[in-house]
Amino acid sequence: MIELIDIGVNLTNKSLLRDLEAVMQRAGAAGVGQMVVTGTSIDDSRKAIELCASYPENLVSTCGIHPHHASEWDENSRAQLSTMAQQDCVRAIGETGLDFKRNYSPPAAQEFAFRQQLELAATLQMPLFCHQRDAHHRFVEMLRDYRDEISRLVVHCFTDSREALMDYLDLDCYIGITGWICDERRGLELQQLVKSIPAERLLLETDAPYLLPRDLEPKPSSRINEPAYLPHILQSVARHRGEPDLKLARQVIDNSRLFFNL
Repeated sequence: MIELIDIGVNLTNKSLLRDLEAVMQRAGAAGVGQMVVTGTSIDDSRKAIELCASYPENLVSTCGIHPHHASEWDENSRAQLSTMAQQDCVRAIGETGLDFKRNYSPPAAQEFAFRQQLELAATLQMPLFCHQRDAHHRFVEMLRDYRDEISRLVVHCFTDSREALMDYLDLDCYIGITGWICDERRGLELQQLVKSIPAERLLLETDAPYLLPRDLEPKPSSRINEPAYLPHILQSVARHRGEPDLKLARQVIDNSRLFFNL
């Protein structure tokens, strides 16, 4: 069995953490061999590193401060992230970026925290794991300021427009695709756009426990997404790209290994 890599899992979320051993077993049984645990705050990033120590063969992580938590940034945050980034299991800075849809943190705070993490990724020469929602133009403006200094960058959970996709590809970004593509209501544009992503820039993720694929049958009674459903997402992406599942699987595995130095 070919082993897939889930490049975005919120494994520190309590809905997954409370049943962690079973979640890991189901992932392995489904052919998902490795996962990247997403860090979204200082505390969450520390927890992600602790999980990696418990499952060193299966887990690596990111460390960062999500735009929702940007207001938590203080004078110690950059040094704390820099220290965490020295851990071997930490393979990218983030999740960071801008989210102007909900503005759980004010836009100015988001931009400050994002710029700090852009600078950190550039200084450490580490990949950047990015989030963007309803902030595309400002997000791209800020990326352009640092893109030449950052080794690799993924816009994770891409659900945006063709214009946004072309902007990201012009900046040589990787694109993370989730189960959003399995949504017959909201995912129609993505089903068309996924054909335009160069094979060498495509990454796959569940963003578990969020974004349970709508066309998954049977659906879990919990309605919680898991890494075990990554093969279902791969099949959907392959179908909409018009290529064999196995060919796509091999490509995205190679991409994931290169991006996260696995």
